[in-house]
Amino acid sequence: MTERRFVHAGMRMPFILLVTCFAAWGVAANMTDPLVQVFSRIFSMSTLQASFVQFSYYGAYFLLALPAAFINRRFSYKTGVLVGLGCAICGAFMFYPAAQAMTFGFFLMALFLLAGGLSILETSANPFVIAMGPDENATRRLNFAQAFNPVGTNIGVLLAATLILPKLNTASAEDRAAMAPEALRAVQQSELQAVMVPYVGFAFVLLAIWVAIALMRMPTEAEVELEPGHEVHFAATLRRLMRNRHYVLGVIAQFFNVAAQTCTWTFTIQYVLAATGGTEAQAGWYLQASLIVFLISRFVMVWLMGFLRPAALLTIMALAGTGLCLFAVSSPNVAGIWAVVMLSACLSLMFPTIYGIALHGLGEDTKFGAAGLVMAILGGALMPLVHGAVLDAQGAALSYIVPAACFLVVAGYGLFDLKAKTRLGPTPG
Repeated sequence: MTERRFVHAGMRMPFILLVTCFAAWGVAANMTDPLVQVFSRIFSMSTLQASFVQFSYYGAYFLLALPAAFINRRFSYKTGVLVGLGCAICGAFMFYPAAQAMTFGFFLMALFLLAGGLSILETSANPFVIAMGPDENATRRLNFAQAFNPVGTNIGVLLAATLILPKLNTASAEDRAAMAPEALRAVQQSELQAVMVPYVGFAFVLLAIWVAIALMRMPTEAEVELEPGHEVHFAATLRRLMRNRHYVLGVIAQFFNVAAQTCTWTFTIQYVLAATGGTEAQAGWYLQASLIVFLISRFVMVWLMGFLRPAALLTIMALAGTGLCLFAVSSPNVAGIWAVVMLSACLSLMFPTIYGIALHGLGEDTKFGAAGLVMAILGGALMPLVHGAVLDAQGAALSYIVPAACFLVVAGYGLFDLKAKTRLGPTPG
């Protein structure tokens, strides 16, 4: 495929810079996934209590997506990207005072600000990529850009596996309860410093990306820049979106897709520990393997979309995901672990594919439509609480019934789109 057919003329460098943003929020999301287990050990919490890490992270995505849409609609996608990066930088730097305060709530505040910035960034970057080239290959182009997201996710898991998990003290909750207050505080301080270091380093990386984008002249060909004072008819836009079944069902599918993804990766370590024992650091390498599978599969899925309709591929992989989850439930051993790892292959195409299908043909409503799809990331805030509660009550293996149900909803959306004769088919070339 030639560059001209893939992106509009003059869009190459802006596209490359946006790709770095896709990788960046992958780093943050998957560096955060192990924190449920990390904080569970550091603060001697239940899995349900520690799952508020994901509630804070993905709850921020939900709350900040709509303000991002107003920024994009009133100003431009570039403005939205810069505002999002700026908030994320502040949130990542907040990990330093949080480590000094040594309180779980302070870390949740830092995560909320970090994720809120990434919500604004994602709400801006995804439709920007869609607008950067021909409409007929928009879903494939977004899948290509999103293919660099797992590059970031692998880096995020690697940072957690090498800088955070090995630094956890092996003392159990009972051992910590028996420690003298000064000794316990020293252990927690060392562990929280390990949590802080990669996030502060990440803040400096985001700052470099912010400067590069701020200095880059972004062509306006890919989007309609609104005149100052342009009136935003939000109520009318919302009514149009709510009447669009493809869009509404896409938001629902995205909710359950993100739920499945977050549950799968957040509780991989717990599943491995329950199946084979060992330490968090050892179990973390299976999460790393999951993200490598995710990375390779994302590029494979982009290639397959040259031959198969995106909705067909979405349906096949969602049904495969349900099957793998049920196998993991019934076989809590090494085979079950690899079934959990292979769920990442099923997940690899889902977010951008649902995103592209749901936004297709929205025209001037795209910016607010994009916000709704990012708000659907709320699934990553709520369903891990359900997964964590099932895990506490029934064990790590049976808890994977939660993502199994989520995959079924995604499969239903794929089947719905396949029945719509006017939707886009494969985009070969």
